[in-house]
Amino acid sequence: MAVSAILPSEYTTSWAKSGPDMTDIAVTHQFAPFVSAYPWSAGFGTKYADPGTTPTGFGFGVGFSPDSANIAIAHVTTPFVSAYPWSDGFGTKYANPGVLPTGSCYSVAFSPSRNDVAVAHTNTPRVSVYPWASGFGTKYTNPATVPTGIGIGVAFSPSGDDVAVAHFTTPFVSAYPWASGFGTKYANPGVLPASNGESPAFSPSGADIAISHQTTPFISVYPWASGFGTKYANPGTLPPNTGYALAFSPSGADVVIGHLNTPFVSAYPWSAGFGTKYTDPGTLPPGNGRGVSFSPSGADVAIGHQFAPFVSTYPWASGFGTKYADPGILPAGNGRGVAFSFTGPSGVLNAVEPCLFTETTYYF
Repeated sequence: MAVSAILPSEYTTSWAKSGPDMTDIAVTHQFAPFVSAYPWSAGFGTKYADPGTTPTGFGFGVGFSPDSANIAIAHVTTPFVSAYPWSDGFGTKYANPGVLPTGSCYSVAFSPSRNDVAVAHTNTPRVSVYPWASGFGTKYTNPATVPTGIGIGVAFSPSGDDVAVAHFTTPFVSAYPWASGFGTKYANPGVLPASNGESPAFSPSGADIAISHQTTPFISVYPWASGFGTKYANPGTLPPNTGYALAFSPSGADVVIGHLNTPFVSAYPWSAGFGTKYTDPGTLPPGNGRGVSFSPSGADVAIGHQFAPFVSTYPWASGFGTKYADPGILPAGNGRGVAFSFTGPSGVLNAVEPCLFTETTYYF
């Protein structure tokens, strides 16, 4: 279940640089060390050393803070979320939250402001959010209306003004205003996702919200304007089974979904509706697509999946290019979450330029 972090306005611009990303990529997985990270520049570099204190169980979600100074991992055993400073490698693990999430965590997301971090988890309240300032602050009050089933995915809107949770049990997605605390839950979509929600994703402009779910059509997308609009038409060619992970490209021109059956990943042009499905990758991921992430410039796309090599990466240019070589040291077991950082090995913001204007075209 993948989740996309989006940069705040001080790190936005109306263009993306061409050429390879100089960044890092992290993958969560089934066996110790439960998270693996690599330098990335149109291919995997040598794996970074494992964290000194590893997550304590199967890693599910992973996210970098928008400034790439921190990384957080959602995992299935207590303390359920682990966070570390990040500077081309893992620093010393931060102290656990004072109030832990109530059960296995499946997703984690930093707010665009970098001031909050959210996790979706098994037991009520099914979503927990904490102030973030180089460590977890005192947990925010739970939403007045909590999600109605296991929390699986969580995402902040690009503005940081809203937060959405995909969950099991109708209505399968719940969304709230966010301002250092939960506002009153938004009305449910007029047409609900068809079953258990897996992952929410806002488009980079914040104009749309997508939800992956377990039964046909496996992906549902709605206009978003402080609430759900009328559901868009389904794709002409549906994903073939349970939708797990979602990501919009940084430009917002494409959407990719990881799913249960072959080809395990499907991609579509996006412009206030689905275009004709892109051709499948020439070399498919070999198992269930469980995590999806675009690199900051949108030049590459990564899929975390079941079965070796557990992560597959491709150049992206309105379609899948030839698969990159696998990492020299593979993740240890089924790949789940995958995320690119927003800065390269030099620590310089990648594919984004500081912008003094309030009007911007894309959020990265």
